[in-house]
Amino acid sequence: MLAAFALALPAVLFIVDPIGVVPLFVAMTAKDSPEKCRGMALRASVTAGLILCFFALFGTVVFQVFGVTLAAFRVAGGLLLMLTALDMLRAQRPGTKTSEAETAEGSAQEDIAIVPLAMPLLAGPGAIATVMVLMAQHPGLDGTVPVIASIVITMGLAYLTLRNAHHVKRVLKQTGIAILERIFGLILAAIAVQFVFEGGRELLKG
Repeated sequence: MLAAFALALPAVLFIVDPIGVVPLFVAMTAKDSPEKCRGMALRASVTAGLILCFFALFGTVVFQVFGVTLAAFRVAGGLLLMLTALDMLRAQRPGTKTSEAETAEGSAQEDIAIVPLAMPLLAGPGAIATVMVLMAQHPGLDGTVPVIASIVITMGLAYLTLRNAHHVKRVLKQTGIAILERIFGLILAAIAVQFVFEGGRELLKG
């Protein structure tokens, strides 16, 4: 269980990447009051956590319905993580999370808690694929508890980060955020390679 948790927590935390969401959150809530920003941060974190927990617990149904093997999904998830990691290493906004049009639409909304903040900025395709692969890798209670705990911890950190987004950006500045993005991207790239390697090995054996 500890080994599963040691893999799950960094994988979920770095793909969700709360620090990387800070500049977008600050830009989209520039005209909102601090109370409203805190409320949106809380609702977004809770909603994103529920989305990831749902796919973690019931994602195996996708494998059964579409006849997809764990090995194939692990390779696909690894490639998706690698695309995100490469964008993070270049300190660019991950294209797998949101587009320019979605960001512009979010800036015009009164409340961005659910869309685009919870989905897809926090609980995007990469995060959903990650929790599904992690759960499938370690079926049973020994895998479920670490993955769910990792989601809860990550969303707690996401809430604290977004709640204090303006302070975080003021302290780290754009350079500090870019440095953290590159560090997170490097670790995420290693996790992505591991996913692809294990999935590819299973496919070759099959």
